[in-house]
Amino acid sequence: MPSHPSAEKRVRITAKRTAVNKNRRSQLRSAVRKAEEALAAGDKKAATVAFKAGEKAIMKGVSKGVIHRNTGSRKVSRLARRLKALSN
Repeated sequence: MPSHPSAEKRVRITAKRTAVNKNRRSQLRSAVRKAEEALAAGDKKAATVAFKAGEKAIMKGVSKGVIHRNTGSRKVSRLARRLKALSN
């Protein structure tokens, strides 16, 4: 247990931020999963809509510090590559 008031506050803040980040990460993963499912189904129109939502969720996760910038870019790039392959 923390023995200083500031350390006690840090424990409270960490617990709060962990809960927020867990929710954000869950929403991010859900959006990416929906985009991947739409791509796998082969429906170009649905895949495009899901890709845009997934990209938005990924970039929001990056800006909020949930995932690293390079990780976000890699995920978007891979989704975009699959969407482009679906178009051809």
